[in-house]
Amino acid sequence: MGILQEWYMQELEDSEEDKYHRPLCDELLFYHAVSAGDIDFVRENCRQQRFAETDGVGRLSRDPVLNLKYHFVITAAFVTRLCAESGMEMEQAFRLSDFYILKLDNIHTSQAVIELHDHMVLDFTGKMRILTRSTGMSKPVTQCIDYIYAHIKERITIERLAEYTELSTSYLSRLFKQETGVSVSDYVREKKIEKAQHLLKFCDYSLIEIANYLSFSSQSHFIQLFKDFTGITPKKYRDLYSSSAWNVTAQKSSREEPSSPARAPCTRQY
Repeated sequence: MGILQEWYMQELEDSEEDKYHRPLCDELLFYHAVSAGDIDFVRENCRQQRFAETDGVGRLSRDPVLNLKYHFVITAAFVTRLCAESGMEMEQAFRLSDFYILKLDNIHTSQAVIELHDHMVLDFTGKMRILTRSTGMSKPVTQCIDYIYAHIKERITIERLAEYTELSTSYLSRLFKQETGVSVSDYVREKKIEKAQHLLKFCDYSLIEIANYLSFSSQSHFIQLFKDFTGITPKKYRDLYSSSAWNVTAQKSSREEPSSPARAPCTRQY
């Protein structure tokens, strides 16, 4: 039987069984609630376990777990693009999506897929809730923020950002501070310190390795900036907040230390 004939037979069978998909507006309403940061709507949707419902939902696999996984990926794809369109840093949105989709590999029950789905959509919604509370930003400033996120391990200068946005350094500096309230250099330092906090909490690389990875001029410079931003030293921060349960490096087969900042200590954002 050819694939076209098979399709016609399947369509006839579905019609005779009165199989219909629920209105598209139901799904779009949910996706837009996530991108709008409507945490109450999304939390209620999860409480009702709408993702687990089978009525009006397409069957993408005869295996129930795999079927849910396919729907999970569809949800992730829509949510990622809508959140990016609504202001989330594009690279952050895609990395977050990749992170959750990859976690499906180690899940083998429907309930676990449902729980991961709820965690994912609430994570996206929470980030969008914070984002939508801030005022709108111009395209050049949004481009800068996205560039900084994607190149945080590099040395980022106003000259590089001006070249990227095709604006003069003086105009971009004024525009960025006007819309964010901080200078480009302060914003870059703040984001590098935030990244360093993640690495200190979830990885076991040394301070010099983290300083090199984030392109600080020296370990002492990194320590001083970290203390200026957080009020405590990196070592103290690690002692207070380090979580062995999230230690990525403990899972590596090789214990070789990184020789260059070109390789990221951790492969995922948290």
